[in-house]
Amino acid sequence: MTIDWDKFQQELDQVIDGAGNRTDSKLAGKISAITRLSDEEVKSLFPDSAEVKKLAELMEIVRSSGDQNEKINKIVVNAEEFGGIILKLLAKFV
Repeated sequence: MTIDWDKFQQELDQVIDGAGNRTDSKLAGKISAITRLSDEEVKSLFPDSAEVKKLAELMEIVRSSGDQNEKINKIVVNAEEFGGIILKLLAKFV
């Protein structure tokens, strides 16, 4: 499934504005619709809506065209921003 990331980010921004600082059901639903996480898992892992926005940015990098090294470089450049998100995702699998 091809995702229009610009449109997704715009829709996510609108939902985040409505959610305030917490991750509500609508915001969790946007993420769970394109991941294997359930709404409850999204809310549990990322209770802050700002974290959901970072997660979406990270997913955009992962799903973007380009080779693995380009993606790694983009993640490394933003490592401080994505560090917490990556740790939470990995903790889910370990």
